[in-house]
Amino acid sequence: MVSATVSPPWTYTLQLPQDPRAPGVARATLRTILRVHGMRELTETAELLASELVTNAYLHSSGAYSLRLRDAGRSRIRLSVWDTNPHIPAPFQWTAEAPAELAERGRGLYLVTLYAESWGAFPMRGGLPGQGGKLLWVECAAKGEGEGEGERGPGDRCTGRA
Repeated sequence: MVSATVSPPWTYTLQLPQDPRAPGVARATLRTILRVHGMRELTETAELLASELVTNAYLHSSGAYSLRLRDAGRSRIRLSVWDTNPHIPAPFQWTAEAPAELAERGRGLYLVTLYAESWGAFPMRGGLPGQGGKLLWVECAAKGEGEGEGERGPGDRCTGRA
């Protein structure tokens, strides 16, 4: 008889200050969490997604922000970033268009729409002062069996769902 080990779902939350080093700390923490949970195959995509969301929070909010990593089952994770800025950026309100070739901004969140399997946003209202803002989330998953190198599977690209 083969025994199976069931691992309970996990969630980690990293509180980040308004510090230019915080996105790097978030990426390093993400890599460690994925390694210890045996999800190394998600590292490259998850790191890109988290980096874009965390950097956006650092650049466009005035206070602390947080990164939450959650096991979403079947080699899938959900990354979410909360910050104090209530503005929900374009890719999270509708399908994003590619930025103009010479555009100086807009590439980061456009990459999110290309590499996330799904994404969404929630305005955060009420609570104590300073607890408003928004929550942006994305999900990514490992490639399914039978997908070759160089091919993109449904877990490696946007499906257009919000």
